[in-house]
Amino acid sequence: MILKKTLSLCLALLPFTGVLAQKTIQQKDVTRIIRTLAADDMMGRQTFTPGIEKAADFISNEFKSIGLAPLTGDTDFRQEFKMYALKPSKADVTLNKVSLNPDEFFYSTVHRKFEWEEKAPKPVFIGENDDFRQGLTTARKLNKDVLIVVHPKHQELFKRYAGSFRQPRPVMELGKGNTLIFVLSTLTEVTSFNIEIKNDVEEMPLTNVAGMIPGKRANEYVVFSGHYDHIGMMKPVAGDSIANGADDDASGTTAVITLARHFKKQSKPERTLIFVAFTAEEIGGFGSQYFSQQLNPDEIVAMFNIEMIGKGSKFGPNSAYITGFEKSDFGTLLQQAVKGTPYSFHPDPYPSQNLFYRSDNATLARLGVPAHTISSVQIDKDKLYHSVDDEVESLDMAHMTNMIKAIAMGAKDFVQGKKTPKRVDKSQVQ
Repeated sequence: MILKKTLSLCLALLPFTGVLAQKTIQQKDVTRIIRTLAADDMMGRQTFTPGIEKAADFISNEFKSIGLAPLTGDTDFRQEFKMYALKPSKADVTLNKVSLNPDEFFYSTVHRKFEWEEKAPKPVFIGENDDFRQGLTTARKLNKDVLIVVHPKHQELFKRYAGSFRQPRPVMELGKGNTLIFVLSTLTEVTSFNIEIKNDVEEMPLTNVAGMIPGKRANEYVVFSGHYDHIGMMKPVAGDSIANGADDDASGTTAVITLARHFKKQSKPERTLIFVAFTAEEIGGFGSQYFSQQLNPDEIVAMFNIEMIGKGSKFGPNSAYITGFEKSDFGTLLQQAVKGTPYSFHPDPYPSQNLFYRSDNATLARLGVPAHTISSVQIDKDKLYHSVDDEVESLDMAHMTNMIKAIAMGAKDFVQGKKTPKRVDKSQVQ
């Protein structure tokens, strides 16, 4: 009798969990994909390294074997773009006709060449009793070229920021943006200044990997995404220096590939489905920024961004949470879709971690797209995050496979055009 009841319960759940999902989303396939992406020979998939190029080739081959189409206008799955690294070749700063030493100033600019000469400037002063960080925020909000004069009392913090700002920083566009000049000085008035900055520019190629399943509605898109880059090599721990990035975010990329195969085996979707593995999330979300510029955001119905689903959540087995839950009804619709099944979705339990803005969904959400990240990592307790021990062996493969099935279920009505989440209020997004 008990056996019959158990069997009946399992059969009753099948319509909800999706018979096809049970067949097309298999743990052995999930394991194969993530083991490849998080293998040592990928060398931690750091942006601008051969390791990430190898990962891009693997994802492209998976998309090809699945039978995805390239995005409209593309001939393959590699969405290539460039960033630029600026390296100082000359920097001269003169205030009140006194030339400053290199350790007395630093700057932030996106220009190859910047020359600035004024007789009566109105700089931002960060005085002895002012808050340095607040002063920096004030200067940035002016949205123009600014000279910031910092009192020597803030010398230690000044040096710390200088060390960071002097590192070559990749930028998306040259010449579009403001220049901030920081100087360490007791001056309370600037009567004249002369600034000349020249940078050498290095082009740095980047690649998102994207494919699609054309739908009946060509201009309505549902996006499934994850980032495939990680942080590369670290200081050795017990002889291991490779930050494999299994959970972060080979797990999400594996989900994207698996979902692509799942939906490809079904009938033609009502809406067009895009599957994209983003690059450069770890250094500023540049892959998703470029991707967002290639589509009309008003045509993107929803974005399922998937990040770190390889471990059980605080809500128990087969559960995940959705960042920015309150910003649209995306999460509520997913909850309804899996009601009565072994799976569950919950609001983000870690609001203080600011997770909504720490992944690639944020770029699309700022444009009004119901773009949310689905995750299960217990971020407040996870000690393997950004470490050499974030390896496949640390993951719960059964949980991860079930989360991919849950996402497939939750997305079904979006894919078939039966449900449409409300847009994100752009004024409520940072």
